Amino acid sequence: MKVEIWSDVMCPFCYIGKNNFEKALENLPFKDQVEVEWKSFQLDPTLDPKETKTTSEYFKEKKGFPEAQAQQMIAQVKQMGSGAGIDFNFEKALITNTFSAHKLLHLAKKYNKANEMEEALFIAHFIDGKNVGDVETLVNIAGSLGIDREEAQKVLASEEYHQEISRDITEARNNGVSGVPFFVLNGKYAVSGAQPVELFASALQQTYDETVTPLQNLLDNGASCDTDGCEI
Repeated sequence: MKVEIWSDVMCPFCYIGKNNFEKALENLPFKDQVEVEWKSFQLDPTLDPKETKTTSEYFKEKKGFPEAQAQQMIAQVKQMGSGAGIDFNFEKALITNTFSAHKLLHLAKKYNKANEMEEALFIAHFIDGKNVGDVETLVNIAGSLGIDREEAQKVLASEEYHQEISRDITEARNNGVSGVPFFVLNGKYAVSGAQPVELFASALQQTYDETVTPLQNLLDNGASCDTDGCEI
């Protein structure tokens, strides 16, 4: 059984969805039969990779939120994160272009470390306040996972994996994906948003039990981020 997950590093609901999905999967008897493939999605490819913004600044610029509304949105997401076991540190988080981070994710796939890389990138961005668009930061993350630093440096300086990232984004568009996280379970069902643990468990169990059917929405949309920002 295969689960494909479209995600972006700077999407808080992607991190929440990852945690809830993994908690659901851990308690299922067929967990070792599930292959997870992380796919690239960029919420804002127009961002300058050489610049960073605070979360509050980005919400105000992207959504036109006044400061009070931006802070209220951040507080709501922090509360959701706490329920998923994540202590978001939005005060330190740096918003930037995530294309290079996606290149590192595809490099990690080569070594069957994509899940570890996704987690490391989320921690770097949301917890440690690191710039996930910075080459040195990304090389250090690769090295921490046992991926050769020189290879990571070479990949980040080249156009390697550009085609794979573009393919993921095109595939998402063809599947009607406008927001992330977005999960496709065994090519049968689409689950969008950061769903609760019990709903992920139910979806996984149902997919495992059934024969192949056309792709359809299994659950109502959960909290997610799209190119216009994040919505609860």
